[in-house]
Amino acid sequence: MILKLVIPLLATIVIELGVLLFLRERRRRVLWGSVGLNILTNVPLNLYAVYVGAGLTMAGVGEMLVMLVETLGYWWLMRDLHRAVAYSFLCNAISFLLGEWFLLVFLL
Repeated sequence: MILKLVIPLLATIVIELGVLLFLRERRRRVLWGSVGLNILTNVPLNLYAVYVGAGLTMAGVGEMLVMLVETLGYWWLMRDLHRAVAYSFLCNAISFLLGEWFLLVFLL
C-alpha cells in the first residue's frame, strides 16, 4: 500500500522539479513549494485511485482539481497568475503523460 503512494509521489516530484528547472525556475521558495504542493495533492489523488478506483473521467476530474490547487499554490508563492497557470499546467500535463506512458510500457 505504501509503495502505491510513495512511488508515484516521488516520481511526480522528480518530474515536476525537472519541468520547473527546464523552465529556468531557480527560486528555492517555488521549488520547495512544488514539493509541498505535490505532497498535498498527489497523496489524496492516489489514495482515491487505490481505494475507489479511477476511470478515465475521474482521473481527468482529479487532475483538474490538482491543477487548480497547484495553480493557487504557485500563485501564492509567486504572485504571478499567468506563470502559476503555466507552471501548474505544464508540470501536471507532463507528469501525467509520463506516468501513463510508464504504465503502458512497463506494467502492461
